[in-house]
Amino acid sequence: MATEKFLWRHIGPRPEDIENMLKVVGVSSLDELIEQTVPESIRLKKPLDLPAPLTEFEFISRMKAVASKNKLYRTFIGQGYYDTITPAVIQRNILENPAWYTSYTPYQAEVSQGRLEALLNFQTMVVELTGMEISNCSLLDEATAAAESMTMMYGLRGKEMKKVGANKLFVDNQIFPQTKDVLITRSAPQGIELVYGDYDTFEFTPDVFGAIIQYPAANGEVRDYKAFADRVHANGALLSVVADMMSLVLLTPPGEWGADVVVGTTQRFGIPMSYGGPHAAYMATREEYKRNIVGRIIGVTIDAQGNHALRLALQTREQHIKREKASSNICTAKALNATMAGFYAAYHGREGLERIARHIHSAAVILAEEIQKLGYKLKVNKFFDTLRFELPEGVSQAAVRDAALEQEINLFYCNCGCGKVVGLSTDEKINEKEINTLIGIFAKAAGKTAAHVQFLDDRTVLDPVMLRDDEILQQSVFNIYHSETGMMRYMKNLERRDISLATSMISLGSCTMKLNAAVEMLPITWPELGAIHPFAPMSQAEGYQQMIRETEEMLCKVTGFAGCSLMPNSGAAGEYSALMVIRQYHISRGEGHRNVILIPASAHGTNPASSSMAGFKILVTATDPEGNIDVEDFRKKAIENRDNLIGAMITYPSTHGIFEESIKELCKIVHENGGQVFMDGANMNGQCGLTSPGEIGADACHLNLHKTFAMPHGGGGPGVGPICVASHLVKFLPSHTMVKTGGEEGIHAVAAAPYGSVGMLPVTYGYLLMLGGEGLAMVTKMAILNANYLASSFEKLGFKILFKGSKGRVGHEMIWDCNMFNKEYGISELDIAKRLMDFGFHAPTLSFPVHGTLMVEPTESEPKEELDRFIEALKTIREEMIEVGEGKADKTDNVLKNAPHTHKVLTADEWSHAYPRSKAAYPLAWVAENKFWPQVGRVDDGYGDRNLMCTCDPLESYADEK
Repeated sequence: MATEKFLWRHIGPRPEDIENMLKVVGVSSLDELIEQTVPESIRLKKPLDLPAPLTEFEFISRMKAVASKNKLYRTFIGQGYYDTITPAVIQRNILENPAWYTSYTPYQAEVSQGRLEALLNFQTMVVELTGMEISNCSLLDEATAAAESMTMMYGLRGKEMKKVGANKLFVDNQIFPQTKDVLITRSAPQGIELVYGDYDTFEFTPDVFGAIIQYPAANGEVRDYKAFADRVHANGALLSVVADMMSLVLLTPPGEWGADVVVGTTQRFGIPMSYGGPHAAYMATREEYKRNIVGRIIGVTIDAQGNHALRLALQTREQHIKREKASSNICTAKALNATMAGFYAAYHGREGLERIARHIHSAAVILAEEIQKLGYKLKVNKFFDTLRFELPEGVSQAAVRDAALEQEINLFYCNCGCGKVVGLSTDEKINEKEINTLIGIFAKAAGKTAAHVQFLDDRTVLDPVMLRDDEILQQSVFNIYHSETGMMRYMKNLERRDISLATSMISLGSCTMKLNAAVEMLPITWPELGAIHPFAPMSQAEGYQQMIRETEEMLCKVTGFAGCSLMPNSGAAGEYSALMVIRQYHISRGEGHRNVILIPASAHGTNPASSSMAGFKILVTATDPEGNIDVEDFRKKAIENRDNLIGAMITYPSTHGIFEESIKELCKIVHENGGQVFMDGANMNGQCGLTSPGEIGADACHLNLHKTFAMPHGGGGPGVGPICVASHLVKFLPSHTMVKTGGEEGIHAVAAAPYGSVGMLPVTYGYLLMLGGEGLAMVTKMAILNANYLASSFEKLGFKILFKGSKGRVGHEMIWDCNMFNKEYGISELDIAKRLMDFGFHAPTLSFPVHGTLMVEPTESEPKEELDRFIEALKTIREEMIEVGEGKADKTDNVLKNAPHTHKVLTADEWSHAYPRSKAAYPLAWVAENKFWPQVGRVDDGYGDRNLMCTCDPLESYADEK
């Protein structure tokens, strides 16, 4: 067939480049390099048994056939998921735009000002609608956000509460079942006891530290919680509210009636249901708790020239920095979805959002009135969008369901056991025709006929006291981009401020910024995938079920394991889920006392954070001078704790970028002492097709689909972190209260949706189907070649590679030691990172996992030309350091210390530096050909934390500026 193989579209270097690269590395073949890099004892003996690779055209044809098996019924199930309209300008310019979906978490603020502003808009929207004082810039989903609020309140207990051991959390009966499910999972290992009841009759005791309620309640009721909030606080406890973001456009915000924490999802703000995700959750709280809120916060600061700039504020929010002292393991979130939700609010503005919210509410009011006329009893009289009807005598749920399915409509059928309640939730898509169809369904089930009704957008059942009366969303961003032209240009303006893979190579070690192929991304916006509710009948989601089943099977083959769960919706969530599965395995064997886990000092920072959340006691094991795990220290600690050893967490290849020879021995030590081995799969890009966690001897692993398996990073998510496990752990894979999934003895849910962020699955599905077993192995080999090509080139420039394998090779990434430059020239790793921006490159990973270093991972997708440009940039930076050392450049006023140089600085009338503008702006000839201009100079982190501001400016300041 004449069609090009996908493999050579995905891999950057051309076949003719490989020979030249191998010469630089000093080997005669790719196989020789792999023999020197990956220990022979763990290499796979035969190729992966994956289907023969498809071409890009064949994959799209296959995907269309799979997607067509999903049935596009109109869904009014509700329960936290609602159909919505994604404005085309947002879909086309954000979701389908590689400049937005291939960017990384904004750790390097100077080249991330666009997405930082978009996320600041999101935070402002959340603060405005919740009535709180500070917000983070997204979490994973509503249920895990509620669980995070539980942990936060538990951590905020006062001295007296801690003294009496207060460990009870009141959970109102009317919160969504999937949220309860996740609370059960998260509470148990932390020693938190959940107490269920009705908010208006619950009696507080001194051992209750907090309460969680839903607003509006799960049954749709809009309740006045003011008196309850007062009772919570009178008891010295805190109140968390799970709030529907769209309802807050109309309803009195929780911040007004006493909430301490407000969480929820922003799915209704233009994000398709996509069978459960990805959707950005939010968390907002009071100013006094700003150091306790989890996740990332965007803050306002100034740059080196005193100009307005944005950055990630309060970096302690990055939980993995705290390691075992972390109160959460949240790392990546759902930044791309949060960005879209923020633009949705900006595009519609206050008036537009009110129009949508009133439309949703009015439809529910009309339906309530008309369906009651047919003999159905409305169970709740004050509601926003959700109705519950008690069926009249002689009418069954089955009769309503049959009438609804005949019209290709899904309703909510209460499974409380009575069989007498049917419900529905309205959404922004509903129109007059659908309203009459819905009324007709209830009429038919009751053996009656209904008159045609007219849809009016100004109906309400809510009392004035229930409605908000404040002026919201007055900031300029929510008031000036209501035309498509205006919004398109605003998005483009922000896009130009960011480095993404559409700009240049992003060399972040440990983060695997590889190609997110357009052909893999195409299906995610198809309505056949976007419009499916996660709790829709299985018969309507056969396409999704096929894709899920086949992807799980392929991932099992890649990892060498027997079972897979796609539910964890981030890498860190995957770590936690696997640990909870291992915990349950020990409990099932009567060994629930096992709680000691070994974690090497070289492990990913989320490892100890996840272990802490799982309730484990962490023992850090040493590394030797070469960066390997110290086997004897590991063995000693395993033997000393053999009666209580639950297992070990090992990253492989290690975070130091090497394949450790002792890995099988380490697994054996853990097993001999009664533990299980979790392999952190963050570095699976160095394993696929060459070795596997199962082959090595691990029991479970997680996978970062947003790293190894080609899903985009989206500026900080969507992340997807499925787990794969050995046969003895399969029965403990996570279950879900709403959909049958997981093992027979599965742990409770770890995410709101049964299959996590499954809307992104076409990307990994396509990646695996188009590469096949041999293609996947070739990708891994090329990742290792690109890394070693850079390592060999950098060593020739005088950069010291900190760790290497026994035969002198790095794995898929490497760490350079920059401490010597600081001593010799006064130039730090930070200076190098910032100067790279002047060349148009994103900085490598800074000072992780070793202080004073830069960690680089080129991935297999970068062409040799780009690698050579990166090498040339570092060669120039090396020469610039030498100029400082030789006194040719000033020690403090030089291009490295002043980097990055903005267009404002370079075009200013005054230029007081000893070096010319051209050296600052165009250090190499090719930079001028495609110059990326950093929007701001070096940001002032300290100023931002001392003057914390985490929302947009009000409209008045914009007017003053004009």
